[in-house]
Amino acid sequence: MNALIDDAKGPADLKDMTVEELIVLAEDVRSMIINTVSRTGGHLAANLGVVDLTVAMLKIFNPPVDKMIWDVSHQTYAYKILTDRKSSFHTLRQIDGISGFMRREESPYDAFGAGHSGTAVSAALGMAVARDRNGTGEHIIAVLGDGSAGCGISLEAFNNVAGTTRKLIVILNDNEMSIAANVGSISNYLGGLLVNPRYNRWKRSVESVASKLRMGWLRSIYYRVEEAIKGLFLKSILFEEFGLRYIGPIDGHNMESLLDALCIARDSDRPIILHVSTQKGKGYLPAEKEPEKWHGVSGFDVATGETVSAGGVDYSSVFGHVMERLAAENDKIVAITAAMPAGTGLAEFAKKFPDRFFDVGISEEHAVVFASGLAAGGFIPVFAVYSTFAQRAIDCIIHDVCLQRLPVVLCFDRAGVVGDDGPTHHGVFDIALLRSVPGMVIMQPKDEAELANMLFTATKAGRPIVIRYPKGTGPRVPVPELLREVAIGKAEIVKPVCFQGGQNHDNDCSATVWIWALGDMLALAKDVSDLLEQKGMTVGIVNARFIKPIDEGLLAEQSGTAGTFVVMENGVVEGGFGAGVEEILFGFGFKGNVFKIGWPDRFIPHGTTVELMRRFGLTPEAVAERIRK
Repeated sequence: MNALIDDAKGPADLKDMTVEELIVLAEDVRSMIINTVSRTGGHLAANLGVVDLTVAMLKIFNPPVDKMIWDVSHQTYAYKILTDRKSSFHTLRQIDGISGFMRREESPYDAFGAGHSGTAVSAALGMAVARDRNGTGEHIIAVLGDGSAGCGISLEAFNNVAGTTRKLIVILNDNEMSIAANVGSISNYLGGLLVNPRYNRWKRSVESVASKLRMGWLRSIYYRVEEAIKGLFLKSILFEEFGLRYIGPIDGHNMESLLDALCIARDSDRPIILHVSTQKGKGYLPAEKEPEKWHGVSGFDVATGETVSAGGVDYSSVFGHVMERLAAENDKIVAITAAMPAGTGLAEFAKKFPDRFFDVGISEEHAVVFASGLAAGGFIPVFAVYSTFAQRAIDCIIHDVCLQRLPVVLCFDRAGVVGDDGPTHHGVFDIALLRSVPGMVIMQPKDEAELANMLFTATKAGRPIVIRYPKGTGPRVPVPELLREVAIGKAEIVKPVCFQGGQNHDNDCSATVWIWALGDMLALAKDVSDLLEQKGMTVGIVNARFIKPIDEGLLAEQSGTAGTFVVMENGVVEGGFGAGVEEILFGFGFKGNVFKIGWPDRFIPHGTTVELMRRFGLTPEAVAERIRK
């Protein structure tokens, strides 16, 4: 690796580098990202695409005094390397290591934390107003992904820029993708700016002359001429209507053009947006060819491009296959995703049923209300979304789905702790957020077959339903040929309580423990049961299945024949499923013990699920010891 990256200990070290040196530095940074992510896993394609832009920004601006706010912030690996985390970059996404996203507590260079889309312009606008009120002069730069430009929060922020501040820089990093290819009118509009043939022929001719002349200070005059000329070639510039001066499109891999454009932005006397065109996966051929596949990877062989696979069919894929089966039998079933067709398992559905598949882009609120409209029109909409992203649409779920009792099916993928992505992505709040909503049915399957049956049930129920399921593979139980409806609100005893002699235990309750477990926590329940029985305790296990409505009949029956209930969930304990079970038991006058096992009242850090469960006392030994004592 070139010595330049060794010399770049912080942004100040880039100030005296030449354009040629910055280009070499960018390649060094790309190599470091590729080699590190091959071991740690992480977001690769988006990070490789934004390296040149990051280097140019750090050449022109001066963080942490100048504030750089990154939308989503999964594309900040180069920024981390070139600020103060190069020496710790090998710990990326490892437990107690640096995060894969921006975190204010991690570094003074991280002006604003993020993990969800669309927050950059709003946060930057707030910081700009704070700067204006404080009378300081720092630059505020929002780096917005093109997939986020059509996000409702971004559009709301753009609507407020002109009347709020006179100095704000927005950099639109346009790689024509969010995770999958972008959709919608905003994306099409941006694409039109990038490919307009007449304008781009003129621009290439002028840029060719400019590069030969190395225009320097004349570049500002060129941009003013370009600004006037654009109107002859392009449709009304959307961003100009919002009150931002528009410059672009700019080649995001031409260092000299980037530096010149950023200088213009730095010196602008009104809000400005730079439209920068980048290539997702730039510098690593496999990622350039398949950027969606290489958006996020677990690890890979750098030389061959062969990615690490956990093996088996994950819950997302099972969901997608079952959706295809159900849609083939019922033409009223439609599928919705928010910019994640592959991540949610719907990519094949989209190919087989293109007229019944809707990718609404990064717009979860719209997705839910859109689904409500479809349901009101007689269709059966199924919206597949990661649990963490569904948090944005809670009001829509309450107001537009449940209040009207519309048959919308919400499938929450990645429910529970998801590992290395950390606190912005752990799907641990959905139960607590929705458990109190009237008319809602919430269920969680114990395996792939039960997921299939629950999805079949949901499409026939005619009411609002949430199905939550975890990241990764399950116990690998085959999906049955004949799907069956699951009785709503009925739990399943998977291990009855027995005397040591084998007789059913119906009366003596002093040493009887019932474990009620949700879905992926059944494996923990079985291990805890074995340990407790080795200590002479009598233990039964219930696959709860329904978070709402809870099987009150079974609880009533068991509350008279047990001394202890243990409730296990892959969600927060505060207000979670265990709290619901406890409320019902105490309502029956239950006088025994209730242990609620789940995640504590704090944000859970990043790390593998196994490491996090060990750290927070969710191992069989720790749980069994807590119950035994």
